[in-house]
Amino acid sequence: MDERYDLIVIGSGAAGEKGAAQAAYFGKRVVVVDRSEVVGGTPATTGGIPTKTIREAALYLTGFRRREIYGVGLDLPPEISLQRIRARSQELVRLTTDTVRENLDRHGIELVRGDARLRPDRSVDVHGETRRILKGEVVLIATGSRPFRPATVPFADPAVDDSESILEIEAMPRSLVVIGGGPVGCEYASLGAALGVEVTLIDAGQRLLPFMDAEISRLLAEAFARVGMRLVLGQGGATIAREQGELTVTLADGEIIRPERVLFAAGRAGNTEGLGLAEAGIQVDDRGRIVVDDRYGTSAEGIYAAGDVIGPPALASVSMEQGRVAICHAFGIPFKETVDPLPPYGVYSIPEVGMVGLTEEAAAAAGIAYEVGRGWFGQNARARIAGTTDGLVKLVFAREDRKLLGVHVMGDVASELVHIGQAVLHSGGAIDRFIHTTFNVPTYAETFKYAAYDGLQRLQGRPVRAPGSS
Repeated sequence: MDERYDLIVIGSGAAGEKGAAQAAYFGKRVVVVDRSEVVGGTPATTGGIPTKTIREAALYLTGFRRREIYGVGLDLPPEISLQRIRARSQELVRLTTDTVRENLDRHGIELVRGDARLRPDRSVDVHGETRRILKGEVVLIATGSRPFRPATVPFADPAVDDSESILEIEAMPRSLVVIGGGPVGCEYASLGAALGVEVTLIDAGQRLLPFMDAEISRLLAEAFARVGMRLVLGQGGATIAREQGELTVTLADGEIIRPERVLFAAGRAGNTEGLGLAEAGIQVDDRGRIVVDDRYGTSAEGIYAAGDVIGPPALASVSMEQGRVAICHAFGIPFKETVDPLPPYGVYSIPEVGMVGLTEEAAAAAGIAYEVGRGWFGQNARARIAGTTDGLVKLVFAREDRKLLGVHVMGDVASELVHIGQAVLHSGGAIDRFIHTTFNVPTYAETFKYAAYDGLQRLQGRPVRAPGSS
């Protein structure tokens, strides 16, 4: 017998949970189908929450970046550090997945566990403990993504990990090669360095985080090098093998590195296998990502998709909004019509990086006459007190009217600070807004004021202070 719902959501991650809750809030009968034993998807179980928790736990337990100030640091045996870090991470994963489940329950959303496959006329065949055929007026595909595992990488080797399997390691390695200079690679590489691991970060590109402002990428690389990390950039095609019982990574120039472990962190792949997309008439691109229109509708009537499964930017924050917007369009709910065109990006490396709006390179490519202003944390009292003086706030703005175009932050709590710039960007404001705003002193946030002053000095051709000067 068919079971009828207004909405069937496949996947309980960021896009799925928020899309389901949006529909239920407006009185729709909703069911969520998920194959996992726990809800929440990658952000809650193997991505955002556990990795960021591990980062904070590692910084606390090691006193990293504070030792040079106070001359002391906590020196726990590696096995104790790892044990306590994992315990804290698992605790936060439980809290987060419980919160997701409570949200579904609060909205009266049914949860069905099993593998889902699309059938004609927006039916979903679910194979779990029992088989169920669900019929929906609307279907939202929000199955998320997983780490990309190319056939050339020997993941069968117990010392070769992706960004999920490395969470299960039993012992801290003495040395680690990270392949991939994107957000995940930078986060894990800097975390390893903070824990005292000898880290080599390899990427085929000429710089880290290629979507970021080039200056920020360079400064992050310099910060990594200062804590002893080795960066090998511009060398693709690294080969991983085990020779005479020893793990080896051979670079394109012939150099051989012999680490204890390797982390391959270059890209993710959408979870679309077994969904029956072709039979349902759903178009995918050449990388297997579901193709959607500006309302997140697929090529099949009444079927929508959101989150990582449709490709970049693959941010949990954006995925949540995509799920909500898709549902509003699907049911004609006059609430959310578009996703924020200026989403912030945050990379939780050590130090953090955040951005919103245009980079210098993007402004130049658009033919905009622009200028920049920089406020360095080396000149900021709060950063000096905390001992986190790496980095800066960088403003990109139009020369003609000083209108803010982009904000780029590297340093402690960069992922938080970037929202100050986002608010001004949304209002169409100029950098003068920062100058006329009163910030608490001492705070990291007041660096925005000095970045704006720096920008005005550049416009007027006046001398500006060098990085780290008083």
